[in-house]
Amino acid sequence: MSYSEPGYGAHFTVDTSEVLLVALYLRDCAGLRGVGRPALPPVIPPVRVVDTRRLTGPVGGPAALRVEWDAWWHGLLRHRISDAVLPMPPLFEALDGMDALKALLRAHVGAAMQWAEERCAEYALHVGARGVETVEYLLARMVHERELELGRAARRFTLEVIELPLGVHRAWWVEPDKLLMCQELFDDERSFRSYVEPVVRMLA
Repeated sequence: MSYSEPGYGAHFTVDTSEVLLVALYLRDCAGLRGVGRPALPPVIPPVRVVDTRRLTGPVGGPAALRVEWDAWWHGLLRHRISDAVLPMPPLFEALDGMDALKALLRAHVGAAMQWAEERCAEYALHVGARGVETVEYLLARMVHERELELGRAARRFTLEVIELPLGVHRAWWVEPDKLLMCQELFDDERSFRSYVEPVVRMLA
């Protein structure tokens, strides 16, 4: 889902991400805490934690898994999320050089993919229930409000908003052009604005 502000330079895309959902499933499945920047809270519904020591022992153990997951997450957020490649069996080429992470995904790929697909389906229903009051619409309103404050048109910018099923209702700005957000946050406009308006003000 995308939106371009007519006559101006603001362009928004709003969606969830199957790749990030799979990544977060694996993070929570492995019991990795505090990894990634930003370090997001656990997903909802929660994922059952497994003991990864036997899986990853031959390829560096839990310590290697932690480092590899963090590197994968960092790489995903460095580029457009919509362009991210989902690691697919049997070779999981998108994780080449990350043997511990490959071992974890190989053992749990079915559960991870099913969980991510279910969350994508739930997200589609959730977005459909919002009606005309979409995230894109409210972002456009924020840009207009900022333009009135500044007395000029907004600068050209893009903002990729990724909504995720997270247990904390907040958003995380990943500079310069990404906003990771709990998908329930938009349902409370006051809270939504408290996290998103500062980003819009800076970009516009």
